[in-house]
Amino acid sequence: MDLEKIKQNTIGMILQFSIPAIIAMVLTSLITVVDGFFIGNFVGEEGIAAVNLGLPIIYLFLSIGLMVSVGGVAIAGMKFGAGNLAACNQVFRQTIATTVVFSVLTGIVVALFFEPMLNILGAKGQVREYFQAYYGILLFELIVMVVNSSFGMFIRGEGNPQFYMKVNIVSVLTNIVLDYVFAARFPFGIAGIAIASLLSALLSFVLILYFFLKKTKVYHLGTFSFSGSLLKRTLLNGSSEFIGEMSTGIAMFAYNFVIMRKIGVDGVTAFTIVGYVSYVFSMIIVGFGQGTSPLISFSFGAKEGKLAKNIRKQTNGLVFVIGAAVFLLMAVLSGWYSGLFVKNDAIQQMVRQGMLIFMVSFFFCGINAITSFYFTSIGKAFESAVISLSRGLVVLLVCIFVLPAYLGMTGVWLAAPVTEIVTLVISGIMVKIN
Repeated sequence: MDLEKIKQNTIGMILQFSIPAIIAMVLTSLITVVDGFFIGNFVGEEGIAAVNLGLPIIYLFLSIGLMVSVGGVAIAGMKFGAGNLAACNQVFRQTIATTVVFSVLTGIVVALFFEPMLNILGAKGQVREYFQAYYGILLFELIVMVVNSSFGMFIRGEGNPQFYMKVNIVSVLTNIVLDYVFAARFPFGIAGIAIASLLSALLSFVLILYFFLKKTKVYHLGTFSFSGSLLKRTLLNGSSEFIGEMSTGIAMFAYNFVIMRKIGVDGVTAFTIVGYVSYVFSMIIVGFGQGTSPLISFSFGAKEGKLAKNIRKQTNGLVFVIGAAVFLLMAVLSGWYSGLFVKNDAIQQMVRQGMLIFMVSFFFCGINAITSFYFTSIGKAFESAVISLSRGLVVLLVCIFVLPAYLGMTGVWLAAPVTEIVTLVISGIMVKIN
């Protein structure tokens, strides 16, 4: 990285690092949307609901993966900015090893809690069967996905985000083709969708290994000396990302719990379809966060605190504009969009009504997320954790359980906007006192 280039063309450097990350993250999220399309059209609305009931599992994996990876890559980035390549390689190797161990252990624990989770949610009949068939296979894919994501952060961290973007393009195209083969051409049903995801993730893993064996310039695979203090710093530094994703998982569980009891399977299906848009948008934000984090860490490590703050401000402006653009686009396309996944008129009506309310959150959530990424990137885990805890757990859970009790499904849609507005105030306070 070149400090002068960052100073002279801050927006350009933000886009240079973020756009490949955004493309990679959006492509990753499109796998979920494409899966939803094939499930909705070739399995049924019960299949969409079943997949949504298991989203907390996916967020659990993401939370653990991001905690280790974001924490590690931020420390490595500061070492890189200070010119200590040996130290940043030790951080890289330990981070990858920790990610593998943590993700495998998570898979084992989750497998033991399938039945209790389904019992609490009240899942029965086909929804229960689809859940077990899908997530019984997807657990293996999630382990590979977390490891791939961790490698990807270091690929971007050494200044080669384009390679990881290409890996994601290959993965998405492979997943789409395999979804069609296993769901539309052959009667593998919802299990076929999970198999397609697993095979796509394994292909990505092979391509990533090729990068670190043949193309890498900064981070190299090899032996390392385990450091307990480094692990502690890594987990602490990535704790806000853990809180953010884990809180989202808990919130999704709460959403499903409330919707299943107040509205039923149709409500879960409608919420899932709206959630696809939210998921894609959140991946755009995460792409900006992952793209700018190396720039912020590098600048901060080089004693350029004002530059790090400027990167945050410029990125916040970009995500606000994108949030407004997505809101306007989906306001126009909500009717067409709802019909892509289901032919049920009642569900389509719920999607159209809920879309505009729910997407008000897009004006604020990007700013909150980028501010959290900023604090993580400069090693201020507490401030980042407070923001993540607010938007992902404390305020959101209150909204989920209170608003639907009085407003029904409208309360479900309102929970996210109210949460992000409250968190925006908290983010402003954290920035002002730092």
